[in-house]
Amino acid sequence: MSNFLEGTNPTASVETDKFFYDNKIVKWFAYATMLWGVVGMLAGILAAFQLVFPALNMGMAATTFGRVRPVHTNAVIFALVGNGIFMGVYYSLQRLCKARMFSNALSRLHFWGWQLIIVLAAVTLLAGYTSGKEYAELEWPIDILIALVWVIFGINMFGTILKRRERHLYVAIWFYIATFVTVAMLHIVNSIEIPFSFMKSYSWYAGVQDALVQWWYGHNAVAFFLTTPYLGLMYYFIPKASNRPVYSYRLSVIHFWALIFLYIWAGPHHLLYTALPEWAQSLGTVFSIMLIAPSWGGMLNGLLTLRGAWDKVREDPVLKFMVVAVTAYGMATFEGPMLSLKSVNAISHFTDWTVAHVHVGALGWNGFLTFGMLYYLIPKIFRTKLYSVKLANNHFWIGTLGIIFYVVPMYWAGFMQSLAWKEFTPEGTLKYQFLDTVKQMQPFYLMRGIGGILFLIGALIMVYNLIKTVKMGTVQNEEPAEAAPLTKTFVPHATEYWHRWIESRPIQMLVFSLVAVAIGGAIEMIPTFMVKENIPTIAAVKPYTPLELQGRDIYIREGCYLCHSQMVRPFRSEVVRYGEYSKAGEFVYDHPFQWGSKRTGPDLARVGGKYPNSWHFNHMYEPSSISPGTVMPNYPWLFENEIDTAITPAKIRAMQTLGVPYPAGFDQKANKDLLIQANGIALNLKMDKITIKSTKEIVALIAYLQRIGTDIKLEQKTATNK
Repeated sequence: MSNFLEGTNPTASVETDKFFYDNKIVKWFAYATMLWGVVGMLAGILAAFQLVFPALNMGMAATTFGRVRPVHTNAVIFALVGNGIFMGVYYSLQRLCKARMFSNALSRLHFWGWQLIIVLAAVTLLAGYTSGKEYAELEWPIDILIALVWVIFGINMFGTILKRRERHLYVAIWFYIATFVTVAMLHIVNSIEIPFSFMKSYSWYAGVQDALVQWWYGHNAVAFFLTTPYLGLMYYFIPKASNRPVYSYRLSVIHFWALIFLYIWAGPHHLLYTALPEWAQSLGTVFSIMLIAPSWGGMLNGLLTLRGAWDKVREDPVLKFMVVAVTAYGMATFEGPMLSLKSVNAISHFTDWTVAHVHVGALGWNGFLTFGMLYYLIPKIFRTKLYSVKLANNHFWIGTLGIIFYVVPMYWAGFMQSLAWKEFTPEGTLKYQFLDTVKQMQPFYLMRGIGGILFLIGALIMVYNLIKTVKMGTVQNEEPAEAAPLTKTFVPHATEYWHRWIESRPIQMLVFSLVAVAIGGAIEMIPTFMVKENIPTIAAVKPYTPLELQGRDIYIREGCYLCHSQMVRPFRSEVVRYGEYSKAGEFVYDHPFQWGSKRTGPDLARVGGKYPNSWHFNHMYEPSSISPGTVMPNYPWLFENEIDTAITPAKIRAMQTLGVPYPAGFDQKANKDLLIQANGIALNLKMDKITIKSTKEIVALIAYLQRIGTDIKLEQKTATNK
């Protein structure tokens, strides 16, 4: 197996081809990885401290938590990790295939297209253009651009594989192929939407179906963007950096196929105890538990590759980062299945425990493996030694400390939140108001922010170290190489492992991978869409009025769903605190769904009619005047901005296309109805000595908030313990 990593043709006497590896594209992606990594971390630190010091929202729309947070998540996922993937793939693929990338033009188009997507994402999210679906917030024109750039990457990758000089595809390439085909499938299916303006659309799916599709996408974005490509990179860079062969080829085969088949089923574990059908929840749980086996198989394969090389690990910062990365992967992939157990999920969901879990993977697995790759690649490309091993070691320890300072307080905060939310007094009343738990979180959020700063400091040390390394060396944009051409005929040896057949056939590998990942999603989604009994309707549930629809879009624009859920689970504590638990039929007109994934503020599923209009008015204008100690920002622009009534007809027509039963021609009279309802709210506010024009956005938002959860007759309704 000594020559398996990059392969050699067995016939030494064959005349070799001379060619050049393209290091320039690798260098570009490396620079972009460092740049956007720092930007994404800065946005994350700002968002973290906004939950401690609300003044950091700065009173401006573009700098509120609800807009900064998706910029942070998209920057880290698609800018830092995305560029890190492409950096590693473009470097390793050429050497594994013994071929230059298929097309210089496609490589450049891919690079600049991806950077354009990142810039457009930041600008549009800060401007409030969002689909309202976590990790898929970008609006329809950018979704189309993502698909085009991803196809460019795929053509370039497969073109390189097809012109390779090494017959067998090394395990890293299997993961690259599965990543390409699955991310394409996830993105296309989840991004089906109906545009009604240049930068706004409604999800094709509604309510329960939208939730299922979104978390099928959301969970598998973690699986096939943050995991499988990085596993491929692990299989390349750990053996290369340690100069050791992969521990077990057979284990890598089992790891790959079991992982990609099982992972795709696990999305519903994000929706336990919700209105999703029980059978779908159970499927998600079962497959999540089974995921432990292939995940840990891959982790052990990576770590055991270093057997006999531990002395080198102690000295080499590249291997230090990679060992901790793989260990963090093992921790996260053990905890994920545990969180999918209903008994554990009842405690963890909607709390900061989930935030801690996510960041073990993001900071430890993705972050540290990216740092290790950068420390390995830059000296190679610039034909020099790392400027300072000491600085790299300092980065390692500061970064490790940053992870600890981040995740430990978040675990503690999550446990405290859940226990406090559920605790009753001996008299049978809830012990804590929701705001009490918000105040209790402040020290932990402060520690989380300090952890983020430490992690950023480590990254800045790395950037300085690598800049100095670049200045010391001479770049080798065109690296000479030679290899024997691939023979036209191939007869496998009788003793060769059976899997070698597919390793020499990239198109079959792509097709089999697509089949493996499509099965789970199809089995979960088709019954949910096709069997009416899975989503029972409720006759009392009516479409939103035009004013409520406008208000709902404002709610989504401001990112309110990032702090507030709209899903009361069937627990005694939640029913007492919020009201009757949520039913599937309540959400049939919700494009997109708004169930949320984190409660920084209380659930809003039954907020309609709970407070007077004046309460909502003052709460949005100055939250602390209503809830002293809150971390919610104020929204002064809502009291100045006019409702965009010019777009109301287009919104109604889009909803009609989606099956919402507005009467024919309603789009032409929608604004008349809107003004009648808005005038009524303005008049009601005037009775409470609040004067506001009925055409302001705050009026529409109040209309939406007063509508939420009022369609069905509640068995229990309480205003106690907000």
